[in-house]
Amino acid sequence: MGGLSRKGRSALRFLPIAGLIAIAAGLIAAWAVGSALVRPTPSTVAPATRPALDFHLASKDGVTLGASYWPGARADGPAVLLLHGNGAARAAMAPTAMWLAAQGFAVLSIDFRGHGDSTAREHSFGHAESADAHVALRWLRHQQHGGKIAVIGVSLGGAAALIGPEGPVPADALVLQAVYPDIRHAIRNRIAAVAGAWPAFLLEPLLSYQSRPRFGVWPDALSPIAALPAYRGPVLIVGGGADRYTPPDETRALYAAARGPKRLWWATGMDHASVSGVATPAYRAALLAFLVRTIGAPKPS
Repeated sequence: MGGLSRKGRSALRFLPIAGLIAIAAGLIAAWAVGSALVRPTPSTVAPATRPALDFHLASKDGVTLGASYWPGARADGPAVLLLHGNGAARAAMAPTAMWLAAQGFAVLSIDFRGHGDSTAREHSFGHAESADAHVALRWLRHQQHGGKIAVIGVSLGGAAALIGPEGPVPADALVLQAVYPDIRHAIRNRIAAVAGAWPAFLLEPLLSYQSRPRFGVWPDALSPIAALPAYRGPVLIVGGGADRYTPPDETRALYAAARGPKRLWWATGMDHASVSGVATPAYRAALLAFLVRTIGAPKPS
């Protein structure tokens, strides 16, 4: 230090302070990004086409959920619960809902809390939304007088069907479509798709570990792949061959984690958004065959 000028020594003394300021600024910026990611995304949902009924369903904590119900061919017939992806609403599931209703299935589609015309709440990537999935399934079970029910969960919807305090929904069959294995991979893949692998590796923990102060759980609790083995019913897993948010190897790992009867179906060449809303004849044929095999045909042959 003897060879340094007084000005140089003063500059060195300020280096730790500058480092702390930089770290604090980075943490504040990360928190701001996290706040944007969990912000509610309300939207206007167009009325469902008759004979569907639009209504609001009471969930927990004073939350009301926007919902649409299509009656089936039989009052006690098989039914399907549709759970949309993050930032979307039940409007995104309307084409699938109308197609399933045309096959004779009863259908219930909901807006998760913080989405569509449900009560505004922060998104929690399946943790709080799991309560919405459970209450919707109970309502549909009562409505169908005990008829068998399948759940189709897209991305966030699939996570909500598996994680949370109550565990996997007690559905008779489960379709997991474009579902991420855990929140850390989901965040890392989305950053990497925009900024590359190294920024994703460095930035992901700053976002993932916000789950503790925001939701009261560590990132490990936001893991569909860890929760899936507890569900022993039949599972159809749908993945996109070009999905960068949930790459094929992660979809295969989710498939390997399933313990009950299972099938893997690929939407070849589709990215995350495309596979989330896939409606090709091949997909619908695979879905219909799975539903008929697991919850029964909605109409007498």
